[in-house]
Amino acid sequence: MGGFAPDDEAPVFVISVAAQLAGMHAQTLRQYDRLGIVSPSRTRGGGRRYSARDIALLREVQRLSQEEGVSLAGIQRILELENQVRALRSRVGELTEELQAMRDAVGLSGRVFAVGRAGEVVAVRPGQRPMRSSNGSQALVVWRPGR
Repeated sequence: MGGFAPDDEAPVFVISVAAQLAGMHAQTLRQYDRLGIVSPSRTRGGGRRYSARDIALLREVQRLSQEEGVSLAGIQRILELENQVRALRSRVGELTEELQAMRDAVGLSGRVFAVGRAGEVVAVRPGQRPMRSSNGSQALVVWRPGR
């Protein structure tokens, strides 16, 4: 059920052609539409128009039903969860880009700060330890921005 090209979303197939391409009866497609499993686009007159993506989805529904023995309610839940996963992956990508942009804007990518010998703040590379003070103190303060 992977990714689809923009043309795969174009609603071009009438129900009889979609049924034939999916290897189903047109009445089955109507039932799936009523149940909300596969909802095609509609014309102004109310006619159903199926896209190549819809046909692929119909084939997957048929496979789950016939080969895996999944009920229609189960199929509906599977499709809902797949849509949620797709949406969440997209959101994670957006947030990752936003976070990186913020880090770049502030200039904090991969920087770690520590207290130097005279008490000043110094930048060190991740994984590097700052030099300890020669005044006998064992205190070490490390701060990482954004954590």
